[in-house]
Amino acid sequence: MDRRDVSDVKTRRVLVAGGAGFIGSHLCDAILASGGEVLCVDNFHTGEKRNIEHLLDRRSFELHRHDIVYPLYVEADRVYNLACPASPLHYQSNPVKTIKTNVIGTINLLGLARRVNARILQASTSEVYGDPETHPQAESYWGRVNPIGPRACYDEGKRCAEALCVEYHRQNAVDIRIARIFNTYGPRMHPCDGRVVSNFIVRALRNEPLAVYGDGNQSRSFCYVDDMVRGIVALMDHDGGFAGPLNLGNPEEIRIGELASLVIDLTASSSRVEYRDRPEDDPLRRRPDISLAERTISWRPSTSLREGLKKTIDYFERLLSNNS
Repeated sequence: MDRRDVSDVKTRRVLVAGGAGFIGSHLCDAILASGGEVLCVDNFHTGEKRNIEHLLDRRSFELHRHDIVYPLYVEADRVYNLACPASPLHYQSNPVKTIKTNVIGTINLLGLARRVNARILQASTSEVYGDPETHPQAESYWGRVNPIGPRACYDEGKRCAEALCVEYHRQNAVDIRIARIFNTYGPRMHPCDGRVVSNFIVRALRNEPLAVYGDGNQSRSFCYVDDMVRGIVALMDHDGGFAGPLNLGNPEEIRIGELASLVIDLTASSSRVEYRDRPEDDPLRRRPDISLAERTISWRPSTSLREGLKKTIDYFERLLSNNS
């Protein structure tokens, strides 16, 4: 990733909760490359040490093993909250813990930001829109979420986290930013997280069947991680008084069946596609309206799906080779 176009954070001390995770580790890279100091906080429930081991010898990087459901007393100028499992396989493995992370953890980081007068960015999600009735989804859409379904621990947890951020801003004047992150992919995805891109690539590289849930016509929009990090930092550093929420994602839409065929083609795999029952509350369509991001922070993703998939496939080829 070319970090030169990421906003200049100079010598700010930046706390990245979830910094050993997929997006969080790339965010740590970007902040360090721009001259900032990083305090990476992670409980390593889904984060991986290999994601940040190349940073451990950097003087401007500090790793702190900590779970944000417990208060954290540190100094920081900026706080990014990316601390929560983001794949259904992981967040459904302990739903109560997922809710605690999204609610109690967010309260703790908002309290920290209030104490030290730091700006805080909450990494929210497109899942706040649920199985949407409007397409594409704009920030003004309130969503269609099942509050007691199998995905509710994550969906409703993130909706509550957004509400907490807004109320800390209204009541305590905490400087907040809310990013609604749509499907993101790239190197450092967990190979066993069950998400569609990593799942397809790993299985294709092993010449195993690719499971498509439903008839393959459900669609998603996939944003490469470098583009996502650039958008997250741009929102954090935006000083125009805009707090969000702001959609960040790639507006180019693809059917899951087409994605499976593309991955098989790019990996030269002998895998076949197997169709299975669609999970409960799995959205049929998901695509961001990013016109507000284009107007507010002049952001739009630039990496094509084919280009990003090639980079991601290269990463997983190396990972699987090293683990074999």
